[in-house]
Order: sequence, then C-alpha cells, then structure tokens
Amino acid sequence: MKTDELISLLATGAAPVPAHAVGRRFALALGLGLPGAALLMLATLGLRPDLAQAATESAFWMKLAFAACLALAGLVATERLSRPGIRVGYVWGAMAAPVLALWLAAVVALTTAAPEQRLGLILGDTWKSCPFNIAMLSVPLCIATFWCLKDLAPTRLALAGASSGLLSGALSALVYALHCPESAAPFLGVWYVLGIAIPTLAGALLGPRILRW
Repeated sequence: MKTDELISLLATGAAPVPAHAVGRRFALALGLGLPGAALLMLATLGLRPDLAQAATESAFWMKLAFAACLALAGLVATERLSRPGIRVGYVWGAMAAPVLALWLAAVVALTTAAPEQRLGLILGDTWKSCPFNIAMLSVPLCIATFWCLKDLAPTRLALAGASSGLLSGALSALVYALHCPESAAPFLGVWYVLGIAIPTLAGALLGPRILRW
C-alpha cells in the first residue's frame, strides 16, 4: 500500500474536533473531582466550627488565595501538557510564584516572632496530619484529571502527570482549608506545600504508566 493510500484510509471518516473540546473535558473532570473532594472532606473531617469567624480574617483568605493561584497555574500547565507541541512557557513561573510568596511571608513571620514562638508557628497543632489529609482529598481529583488526560494526547507523560497531581493537590488544599484551623504562613509554607507535593510526585511517577498511548 502506498503512503498516500494509507493516509487516505486513516483519514476516512475523520471529522473536525469540536471547538473548546479540551476545555470542556477539563471542566467536566473538575466538575466531578472537586465536589468529590469536598464530599470526602465533609464525610471524614468536617468543616471547622469557627468557619464564619475565620472568614473575617485576612490570614484565612491568604490561605485560600495561595491554593487558588497554584491551582490556576496547575490547570493551565496541565491543559498545555495534554496536547503535543504546546509549550508550557511562563506557566512554570506562575506555579512557582505562589509558593515563593508564601515562603517570603513565612520568613517575615518567623523573623518578627519571638524565638520561643517560632517552632509553634511552623508546627501548629495539626502538622502530623495536615499533608496526609491534603493528599487524601486529592484522590478524587487525581482520578478525574488523569481520566481527562487519558483521552487527550499528552507526550511528556511524567510532566503531564506531575502537573495533574499539582492541580489536584492545590484544589484539595483549597477544600482542606475549610476544615483546617491553621493559618500561619510558616505552617502553610511547610505542611501545605508538602501536602501538595505528595500528589505531584505521585502524578510524576504514575504518568508514564497510566497516560501511555
């Protein structure tokens, strides 16, 4: 069979991809994964009892803003990595910026605190469970985002898996913030970042196996 005949055979019945098909697929995945993470949080952890009071404090909104900015950068990176030949570009910097800003706030908080208070600012009351709770809540989101990527065409599988894990971890941190009583920047800079790093690393390891096509 000649090359032209093979191309013609493969193209038979091909139709244009609907506009915004990738965006719709990500919207569907997050529309399933985010409520799943929220329901898991409510069933296993519950809302913090002083949520209404916490919502009046700037530190609470800083925590949400950190997770939301990181999730947005993760979404853009994952969407770009879901298609061959699309450069991630400036999005790497956009992913690093919220973490660096949080670490800067943590350094300021630690340097202005009394020496005897610094360890408490880092450990809080929930350091032993925080990163694992964030990782647990990321499971529905990881399943949804990997399902989304599986039907697309990622070629950099480890990077696509890692960005999917980061997106899932950042959104699960956003959900977990509705339960977590901690708002100190040093605590967030260590344990929230670690909680997000767990699904990111898991995604990098699983990407080449699950996303292969």
